[in-house]
Order: sequence, then C-alpha cells, then structure tokens
Amino acid sequence: MEDQSIDTLALEHQVCFALSVASRSVVAAYRPVLEPLGLTHPQYLVMLALWENSPLSVKDLSSLLQLDPGTLSPLIKRLEASGYVERKRKPEDERTLAIAPTERGRLLRRDAEQVPVEMVRRLGMSREELSLLHQLMSRLTAAARATR
Repeated sequence: MEDQSIDTLALEHQVCFALSVASRSVVAAYRPVLEPLGLTHPQYLVMLALWENSPLSVKDLSSLLQLDPGTLSPLIKRLEASGYVERKRKPEDERTLAIAPTERGRLLRRDAEQVPVEMVRRLGMSREELSLLHQLMSRLTAAARATR
C-alpha cells in the first residue's frame, strides 16, 4: 500500500531536480580544477574525447559527446584559438573536417591526468561510489532516451 502522506510532486522528491542541482554543482566543482589548464568543463569533455579518439569529424564528436553540432562548433573554435586543437580536411573526403589535438593539446593531457584524482578528493566520494553513480546515471540516460 502506497503512503498517501508523501507528496509525489514535492520538489525534493523530483529526480529531475536532484539531477539538475547535482549537474550544476559538479560542473562548478570542476571549474577551479580546470581553470589552470585554460579549459571550461565543456572544453574539457571535448579534449577527453579527442585524446581518446583522435581525429574525429565534427559529426562523430557531436555524437560521442551527445552535443548538438551548433553547440560544439564554438567550443572547437575556442580550443583552436587556444592552440589545443586543429581542424583539417580529411584527405579521403575533402568535405569532412577532422578535429585533432595539436602538440600543445597532447601535452595538456599530462596536466589533465590529475583532474580525476583531484575531483575524487574534492567530491569526497570513493572511486567505487563514483563508478556506481556513473553506472546508474548511464542506465537512467538509456531509460530516458528509450521513452522518446
């Protein structure tokens, strides 16, 4: 029997609210860690994707990061202006731009290796807890996408 005293529309019971607040809070916690690297959180995500899968087309990077190309293009331009990435036409298809880290961008990876370590410390959660949270968030994302 369901407890009738619980207000299912109360803000504190909304998963969407908890996720929204958590997202803003975690991104804000990253800010002082990423500032010395000259990166914003979205730029950090782009660099992570490129360090792992370079070179990538804008379309592939957009798909990997689950960002609209219109949102991604200004991020790439700022990273390019910072000297961290370069855009080149793919030799096999001149219509496609390939994004890849520059030498400076590849060197940045060494400094960025401390970001996850520092974030574990700042968030005060174990790697195991964060791994479980990641698994649950991935399941939640997949379930939400399945409803579209």
